[in-house]
Amino acid sequence: MSKQFDVVVIGGGPGGYIAAIRAAQLGFNTACIDEWKNDKGGPAPGGTCTNVGCIPSKALLQSSEHFEHAGHGFADHGISMSDLKIDIAKMIGRKDSVVKQNNDGILYLFKKNKVTFFHGRGSFVAAKDGGYELKVAGAAEETITAKHVVVATGSNARQLPGAPFDEVNILSNDGALRIPAVPKKLGVIGSGVIGLEMGSVWRRLGAEVTILEALPAFLGAADESVAKEAAKVFKKQGLNIELGVKISSVENGASGVTVKYTDAKGAEQSLAVDKLIVSIGRVANTIGLNPDAVGLKLDERGAVVVDDECKTNLPNVWAVGDVVRGPMLAHKAEEEGVAVAERIAGQHGHVNFNTIPWVIYTSPEIAWVGKTEQALKAEGVAYKAGQFPFLANGRARALGDTTGFVKFLADAKTDEILGVHIIGPMASELISEAVVAMEFKASAEDIARICHAHPSLSEATKEAALAVDKRTLNF
Repeated sequence: MSKQFDVVVIGGGPGGYIAAIRAAQLGFNTACIDEWKNDKGGPAPGGTCTNVGCIPSKALLQSSEHFEHAGHGFADHGISMSDLKIDIAKMIGRKDSVVKQNNDGILYLFKKNKVTFFHGRGSFVAAKDGGYELKVAGAAEETITAKHVVVATGSNARQLPGAPFDEVNILSNDGALRIPAVPKKLGVIGSGVIGLEMGSVWRRLGAEVTILEALPAFLGAADESVAKEAAKVFKKQGLNIELGVKISSVENGASGVTVKYTDAKGAEQSLAVDKLIVSIGRVANTIGLNPDAVGLKLDERGAVVVDDECKTNLPNVWAVGDVVRGPMLAHKAEEEGVAVAERIAGQHGHVNFNTIPWVIYTSPEIAWVGKTEQALKAEGVAYKAGQFPFLANGRARALGDTTGFVKFLADAKTDEILGVHIIGPMASELISEAVVAMEFKASAEDIARICHAHPSLSEATKEAALAVDKRTLNF
């Protein structure tokens, strides 16, 4: 007889494991199925984020930033360094250790919250007795049943046509995290989050990095003023970013990769590199899910179709995270996972897409929430803008990093905050104040009147809020 559960979650990434834990906390007999394996074949829950995304990339970014500071920044503090070296194998080993700690932490949380974990690939078999029969294909195949199913199978890296990933020369985000030695020349196709972060890691360690972007504008999703500042800083750092290119062919040879492309002026170009990272987006992962067995509806992109509450076309089948519409962000998946578990319990789960923050963990960091200035103009919204540079912030001067600024956008009549955009030190942390403020419909004046510690980087947010009404305290 198959094991029966109230809720079964297929996928153990940020959306999946969070949904499973919350469902268990709400009193449901819950299971989670996940197929990720570590290098020993054991379970490695956490999905792309933990295994080959958010967590390992931040570990490498931190290591490479330490190396760059030691080589270029310590001297300003009176610290002398000689014979500076980096052990790439040890750096990669530390990254792997950080990943394993997160994997083990999730398994611990499953045990603590009494979530039954199945290591293998989950798929639909049939609708049965008001619920669903599922197959777990792991070390030993077994069948389980569930009243509610939450699909949280994530996404996969999109391959460039004619240039499949071999994870040796042509790399996805996975291979980009496991390069065994600093390449002399590194190519990156795509100037999104993954391309910029991985390009930054290997540039800091000594690689000559060229980023090829098909779009004519850099960081089109960000506020234009932030994108312009970022482009200027990255160029100064040594990242060569070419916009408006059209890839003609990619040749993968024993000695490296040759990319032939047409530049923005229409001229034919050729780029020879040791390694090529392809970061042109991600696609919903429904491989092996067997949606046809139960009639689960997918859209033209292969994503699971859901409504505003993450309900699919099937009763008691839900889907969250990268496998559905919306931004492919780990924290968006987490919010949907919690909301779905609460909706299954008859509660009113809440996800506000307008207050989901975006972060790029380069140096300087880039973060934003809400509307960009160009979006407000296009929508015909009357707004006020305020901006304050980190150059005028005492804590930033003490840190030795005064790059960038904080920018506030507020409704011209009500002063409600419509968007906040930050480029500079610790932007990933500073943006949270803006998220909280926007979630509670705060005005720019509310932020301006809140006491901020001195000296702190957060004073720049206070000053930017003041600047909305052309005021300043000039810390």
